[in-house]
Amino acid sequence: MNDLKNKKIIVTGASGGIGNSIVEKLHQAGANVLASGTKIQKLEELKSKYKNLKILKFDISQSEKIEEFIENSFTELDGLDCLINNAGITQDNLAIRMNLEEWKKVIDINLTSTFLMSKFAIKKMIKNKKGKIINITSIVGHTGNLGQVNYTASKAGIVAMSKSLAIEYAKKNININCISPGFIKTAMTDKIDEKFKDIIISKIPSARLGEPEDIANAVLFLASNQSDYINGETLHVNGGMYMA
Repeated sequence: MNDLKNKKIIVTGASGGIGNSIVEKLHQAGANVLASGTKIQKLEELKSKYKNLKILKFDISQSEKIEEFIENSFTELDGLDCLINNAGITQDNLAIRMNLEEWKKVIDINLTSTFLMSKFAIKKMIKNKKGKIINITSIVGHTGNLGQVNYTASKAGIVAMSKSLAIEYAKKNININCISPGFIKTAMTDKIDEKFKDIIISKIPSARLGEPEDIANAVLFLASNQSDYINGETLHVNGGMYMA
């Protein structure tokens, strides 16, 4: 049983579809959750739904304030057992049209900020002599994708970074793993043209898009004690679209 009673967990990107589902699943398992995001209204809506949920508005692009964010979150939760790095952005363009700002913005937010969040969380976890970090990546970080050279690079970078961090801190009883979603029903996939969406679904053995709950279930497992001997791995959740 994935019992997370009283586990103290930070979830970034909590105001989005996948983030919402992760917060709900962790709350149901008894975790003490701090939900973070950039949209305060959506965070307030979450807080109204889940008893004892803590919220903290924060934009992870503010790299110089990440250490302060972790400190504030640690104080709010009175500890830290697990960090879910779910926040991220896309800014798509063909490579020859992509300017340096578009490249840097996605790399800085998706990869650099995930590193900094992990770095400062690890410092807290070392003192606790245990901890877990779960980084949300993407199937396209493994396959590549048209018009997403910046996004795919950032997500592939998270996988390699997570493996290196796992090697460095495994002996400190800190587990660092990734979840790689396929195409999930979110506001992002809602924008995809129906004809292109049909093409995508035709390539998925399960013949459907995933649900945010599918990712939340994977998070629940990796956050629980049942995954204690799993480290530096990527759990692919994509209906069989990518079989490594």
